[in-house]
Parts: sequence; structure tokens; C-alpha cells
Amino acid sequence: MQARREIRTKPEQRGEEDAAAAETPLSARWSPEAEIGMRVEDIWDSLDQPQLSRSDKLNSCFDAIPVSSFPQTFGSQLVDIPSDATLAEAVDILSRNRINGAPVRNVEAPEDASWIDRYIGIVEFAGIAVWLLHQSETSAAALGADEMAAKLGTVTLDPELKPAAPASEAEGAVAEAFGSLPSSELFRKTKVKDISGSFRWAPFLALQSSDTFLTMLLLLSKYRMKSLPVVDIGEGTISNMVTQAAVVHMLAECVGLSWFEDWGTKTLAELGLPLMKTSRLVKVCEDDPALKAFRQMRRRGVGGIPVVDAAGKPVGSIMIKDVKHLLTASESTGHYRTLTAREFIASARQCSGEKQMSIITCTREDNMKEIILKLDAEKRQRIYVVDGEGNLDGLITLRDIIAKLVYEPPGYFGDFFNGVIPMPQNSRV
Repeated sequence: MQARREIRTKPEQRGEEDAAAAETPLSARWSPEAEIGMRVEDIWDSLDQPQLSRSDKLNSCFDAIPVSSFPQTFGSQLVDIPSDATLAEAVDILSRNRINGAPVRNVEAPEDASWIDRYIGIVEFAGIAVWLLHQSETSAAALGADEMAAKLGTVTLDPELKPAAPASEAEGAVAEAFGSLPSSELFRKTKVKDISGSFRWAPFLALQSSDTFLTMLLLLSKYRMKSLPVVDIGEGTISNMVTQAAVVHMLAECVGLSWFEDWGTKTLAELGLPLMKTSRLVKVCEDDPALKAFRQMRRRGVGGIPVVDAAGKPVGSIMIKDVKHLLTASESTGHYRTLTAREFIASARQCSGEKQMSIITCTREDNMKEIILKLDAEKRQRIYVVDGEGNLDGLITLRDIIAKLVYEPPGYFGDFFNGVIPMPQNSRV
């Protein structure tokens, strides 16, 4: 086994200058994530069977570490949303705390309730956006543009659709409907619990603290979970919330460790990335209405979309969470709803300091380590692959990265999904 690398303790770090710390290699700094990396390193070094592939060794390493070891991702108190909160209040809570989602707490649950009775799901900007877009489209189709503003406050959640209008008229009707939603009775009186049927899991898919990192990584990749609450059976609280971004940050803190370098120095092409073909990449032109980007995301089931210029070059990016700029717009910024994609990005940056709408790119020749460090530094969910001419050549998401780290052994999950895999019949998210 190789000698264990020196990890400095917190007291040793105190009093050091920030500049000196910045020059220290990531793998030599103390952090909870680096500690996890060292545990993986010790297990990696002990697996000296030549018949094991890199993937087998990584699986073995992560299957030996319990989820309880994952660093805490929130402060002293978890942000949750009461089930009787309105959608407007939920959007405000998420915006103020700068988070994309939060568990929904059942206000009718008794004080001694276990977690499965205390929480009814997780609500995210993406879920609210998809639900509201669905209401806009069905309402516009049912009532028509002229009636929308007057009747939006009393429209039912699932109106019976009338014959489709011409494309241009339908687009205008949806734009008017969505533009009216933030000030509507529907948005301000619908409770979070009323859209619980659109949550993906019932109540949500949770990890026990005794589950392993391998289970966690597979759920965040192959099973498309963006966040995973960590609970203890019989307890009524969530002890941690593991996200895809938190895992990628952990990987960034492991730079320099042999197991990470063995995997992280492989190029995207060597790892079989990007997975999505360029022809399937959803995009909008910078002169298209910004609302079109959100509608495209809803229809195609994606969380982000690149904005391209007339030559097809990427110039920006809009994520489904950016719908908050539409939903929280004041009277003075209500023009968001009529802007083009280019104007929407510029206005959001100016009014909110939003920097994440700029696009970050890489090439197929870049290695995984470079991609991870860039995504972690920029706090992004995705990076776009471009060719030598600067044209879009693919997409890499946090899920893609985690999926290349581990694989699912045959029969690994057994009955793990019993009771949580069926989606509600009225689910749309």
C-alpha cells in the first residue's frame, strides 16, 4: 500500500494566508471531501488483484463507504417547504435560499411522525416550471388568447381542450397565459400539496445512512435523481441532502489522488463522451422568444438548453430553474415575458447579477479532470462540447460524469425500489 498523503487538519490551516492556501494543491488541503478521497485511496491501494478492471476497483471502493460519511451539504437547519405553502411562497423560499429544490413537509403530520409520514415529496423549480407551463398551454388551448387574462383566476387544473389554434396564435396565447400566471389566483392560491401528484417519487426516494456510496452514485446517475435525502429508519428528520453537484465537488477535491488521476486523466473521447448526439441536442436561436426555450425544455424533458446565434454558434444557456426570473419578476421587470432569448439573458444578468447564463465549453480532447474542475469552479450543471470551429458538438451533464465513475452490478438493487418506483397516474414531471 502506498504511503498515505499528508492531510492538514483544521487547526493547522487556521492562521495561514489565503494566498498560500490557494497555491497548495487540492489533494494536500484538508476538507471533508478530501478525507473521503483518502478513504477511497486506501481501499484502492489494497485491491491489488490484477484481474480487476478500473471500473471494478472503483465499484469496490465506493461500495465499502457508507452514505453517513458524506459531508454535510446544508447548515444547521434544512430548508423545507410546508405543504400548505402556495406555489408563489414556494418560489420565494427557493429564491431567497438560492436552492433549486427542497423537501415538502406535511403540516398535518404528528410531532412524532417518521420521515415517510413527515414529508410528501421534493418540490423543485423545474417541477413548478413544468407544471405552470402545462397549465399555460392547456389553458390557452381551452380558452383562447382573448379570454385568458380574464378567466385565468378560475381556470380548472385540467381543462377539456378545444381544437388546436394555428401555431402563431397558439404561441401568443401561451405567452399571454404564462405572462399572466405570476399575478394569477392559480399561482397565488394553489398549494404545494395540490401538485404533489406531479412529484416523481412517492413520497420521495431516500437513502438510509447505512447505504453505500455506490448506491448513492447509481441513483444520481443511472436513475436520474438530482438530489437524495439521507434518513434513518424510524427518525423524523432528514440528516443530509446529497446532490449531483455535491458529488462533483467531492471529485474536484480528490485531484492528485492516484485513483482519481487514473480515471480523471482520460479524455472525453476515451470515456465515450458525450453520450448525446449533436443532432438530438435541443437548442433555440437568440432571436426566439425566451418562453420558447422553457416550452422546449418541458416538451423534451431536459433541464437546460443552449442559445445559438444565426451561425449556430453557442452564445448562452438557459436552465429550467431560470424560470424564477419570470415568476418573481416585479411590475418593472415584467417585460421578461416578452423578451427574446438574447434579451432575457441580458436582462436577467443586469437585474439579478445572474452569471450562469453564459455558456461554458470544452472539446472532446479535454480530460475528465479538466471538465470536473471547470464545472465545480463555475457551479454549473452542464458543459457544452464544441468542435474546432466552435460549433456545438455535444453536451456533458453532471449525471454523465457520475455515470462514468461506477456501473450497476447485476441484481444490485434487489427490492430497493419496492413502494417508490410507481409514478402517480397524473404525474407530468
